[in-house]
Amino acid sequence: MPIEELLRSGSVRPIVRWGAPIMHASTRTITDFGPSLQALIADLFATNLAADGAGLAAPQVGVDLAVFIFDCFDSEYERHVGLVCNPELTFADPKLRRFVDLDEGCLSLPGAYAPTTRPDYAVCRGQDQYGHAIEIVGTGTLARCLQHETDHVHGLVFEDRLPRRLRTYLHSQHEHVASRYPTDWPVSRSE
Repeated sequence: MPIEELLRSGSVRPIVRWGAPIMHASTRTITDFGPSLQALIADLFATNLAADGAGLAAPQVGVDLAVFIFDCFDSEYERHVGLVCNPELTFADPKLRRFVDLDEGCLSLPGAYAPTTRPDYAVCRGQDQYGHAIEIVGTGTLARCLQHETDHVHGLVFEDRLPRRLRTYLHSQHEHVASRYPTDWPVSRSE
């Protein structure tokens, strides 16, 4: 299905929270690019939109497949909407690599943000919704999103990249606002 159709045809699903086993396990490689994958991708777009997210990976809706979607801006404020199946990241040469420390959040721990250091440039290679090879070059928020979502398909959440003190701060933020996010969030929000 073309991206435009995927953006229109999905249903909102509940977002799985950190601590659920699927959030901390590697996903299965996608080999079947048929209708069930298309439906999942459409649901990822719909769920991300309902939650006001920048990106969303399949484990976040309870599916152990290596796919994520993104809808965010690069460093030039150009919007990028797309998806990557079976993602793999590469970065700039270590001598040229620049790290940026920005607040980062996760739809699977809603309402909580913590400063997280990541490279300001990333290249994500994988496959599109048809199984064709793709390469997404990211700067700004897009670079951060590509890294964050690829982490999800490898069983990592961004707290895994934080020192203990920031992890505690992150969880206390979430606990303070958790009542705003029912267990079926963002389904209940989209009704």
